[in-house]
Amino acid sequence: MNSVNLSKRLEQVADYVKEGARLADIGSDHAYLPCYLAEKKQISYAVAGEVVKGPYENALKEVRRSGHKETVDVRLGNGLQVIESADQIDTVVIAGMGGALIRSILQDGQDQGRITGQETLILQPNVFEETVRQYLMKNAYKIEAETILEENGKIYEVIKAVPSKEPVTYSKQELLFGPFLGKEKTDIFRKKWAQHLKTDTFILKQIEQSKEPDEKKITQLKEEIGLIKEMIA
Repeated sequence: MNSVNLSKRLEQVADYVKEGARLADIGSDHAYLPCYLAEKKQISYAVAGEVVKGPYENALKEVRRSGHKETVDVRLGNGLQVIESADQIDTVVIAGMGGALIRSILQDGQDQGRITGQETLILQPNVFEETVRQYLMKNAYKIEAETILEENGKIYEVIKAVPSKEPVTYSKQELLFGPFLGKEKTDIFRKKWAQHLKTDTFILKQIEQSKEPDEKKITQLKEEIGLIKEMIA
C-alpha cells in the first residue's frame, strides 16, 4: 500500500471525505490517506497526526515524496492535540484503532477544545464498533453512512457521522449492528456476526463452567447471543 494505491478500507474512508474538506487524519499511517486525497485534489488542507516518532518520520517522508508539503502538514502529538483552531478542520478521520481508543481520543479532543462537535467524523474501528456508536449518540452525531468490507481475511466497518441539531437515539440493535448495516445484512455482515456468535457461545460456556460464574457477564452474553441469532436468522 502507498498513497497511490490505498487499501480497500482506506479507499472507503477516502470515499466518505467531501470535496474541499479540511482534514485531520489521526494515526495517519505514513500519511497515505491525506496524500492520496491531496493528489486527487479532494481536500484543501490536511493535518496528519502521529503520536510515535517513527511513524511520524515515515509520514514526513511520504509527504515529501508525493510532493504535497503545501497541503499536508505532518505533526507529532497525542490524538487531537495536533489540531489548532487556526487549522479550521471540518473533517476528522480516525482509522485502524480499537473502538474504546477512538472514543477516548474524541472525548479528550472535545474536553480540550480541539474539536467543536461540528466536524464530520469518519471512523474505522477495528473492534468494539458499538462503543463508537454510543459516543456518537451521546454527542448528538447522526450516522450518515456505514460500510462493511473484508480485506486480507479481516472484516472492517467504516462509519461516517455528522452533527445533528436534534438528539440522536439508537436502539440496542442499531448500536451493536449499525443502523444501516443491520438493515442491509450483506454476506460479509452475516459472516462477521456468525463468527461473533461462535465466540460469544464459547465464552458463555467457559464462564458458566467456572467455579464462580460472573452472573452479570452471563446475562450480557445471553442478551447479545439472542440479538445476533435474531439478526442473522
